[in-house]
Amino acid sequence: MFVPDLPSETFISAVSLLILVFTVPAIAIFFSRLLKGPQRRPPVPPQRTTPEQLAKVSVVVPTLNEVDRVEPCLAGLSAQSYEVREILIVDSNSTDGTQDLVKNAAQQDPRLRLLSDDPLPQDWVGRPWALHNGFLSSSPESEWILGVDADTQPQPGLVAGLLAIAQAEDYDLVSCSPQFILEYPGEWWLQPALLMTLLYRFDPAGTPNPQGDRVMANGQCFFYKRSVLEALGGYECAKRSFCDDVTLARSVANQGYRVGFLDGQKIIKVRMYEGWRETWIEWGRSLDLKDACSPAQLSNDLWVLLSAQALPLPLTGVGLGLMALGYSALPLTLLTGINGALVAIRWALLFAIAPSYDWSNATPASWLFWLSPLADPLAVLRIFLSAQTQPKSWRGRSYSVSS
Repeated sequence: MFVPDLPSETFISAVSLLILVFTVPAIAIFFSRLLKGPQRRPPVPPQRTTPEQLAKVSVVVPTLNEVDRVEPCLAGLSAQSYEVREILIVDSNSTDGTQDLVKNAAQQDPRLRLLSDDPLPQDWVGRPWALHNGFLSSSPESEWILGVDADTQPQPGLVAGLLAIAQAEDYDLVSCSPQFILEYPGEWWLQPALLMTLLYRFDPAGTPNPQGDRVMANGQCFFYKRSVLEALGGYECAKRSFCDDVTLARSVANQGYRVGFLDGQKIIKVRMYEGWRETWIEWGRSLDLKDACSPAQLSNDLWVLLSAQALPLPLTGVGLGLMALGYSALPLTLLTGINGALVAIRWALLFAIAPSYDWSNATPASWLFWLSPLADPLAVLRIFLSAQTQPKSWRGRSYSVSS
């Protein structure tokens, strides 16, 4: 039987050294972000409303065929206290009964108001257009505006908590990461790996003073001063962006305003997608954030993801296999050790992000959360694929590639 010759020790050593040269600088960048974790501020706490907060906030919710998931959002917003002046539901001509549901809810809460945005201009994306219309239609008496998505579940004390922290720490714009509600096996396995791509690329939520081009944001909970958006002309700067939240937040930061990205696990929850396929398609195609960064920055982020998140598991496996065959070159030993440490760190990070998930009604499939590092190469592949293409459709709307 023919047995192929094994590679030489010199060849294995050279290849290991090349991989180390390519990956170690990116791994160092990842560690520089990871070490900022202890500086994180604690999650934003819910607050009781105080008299001076009376009617300070307008809430804007963009909707398009959301009848199956908007009801918890409306209920959560109606449960907010008198700091909320109005709740504007900006609907883009839904055909599934969303408008009727909102009208029924408005009979119970007079702060709820259903609006229809104007026809979508060719050079706008639907979501920022709806939010822009909501901003323009909101009461000029409201000093603050909160944008939330229809799939969120606002918790009691959300708006008062945001208002308290923004005023106490002199923020002009605050957005928050939510607590995720997962259900199906594929979600529990893939979604944490996709979420982790953000942690590898950006500072953790609650880390102080990021630079303008490194600011992170989340449009599911987006709280800002009216005067700031008036100065920027509303959502104009993010009109073509499929990640309008990050694009707008970075524009605000680059104008010298104080922007914060905080942990909102105690004040807002979200049920984003149904199953792994929808998670892969819908969330995966926006996580690259290419509309909010330069090509150089995107390339750098992809390099970090490949080096620090996608490759460590396979490189550790290959390295251990080669060492079992008797290879002992120093570069191979270093490569295997470094990537083995990264794999261990990745599993340890699961404990850090576990509070970002709602375990109160966890399904039997939730144990797959602890195997999500095995999905890391797939999650990084999704970011690479998304970075190469511009969405042609989003939430039932079609767009030209140039938009």
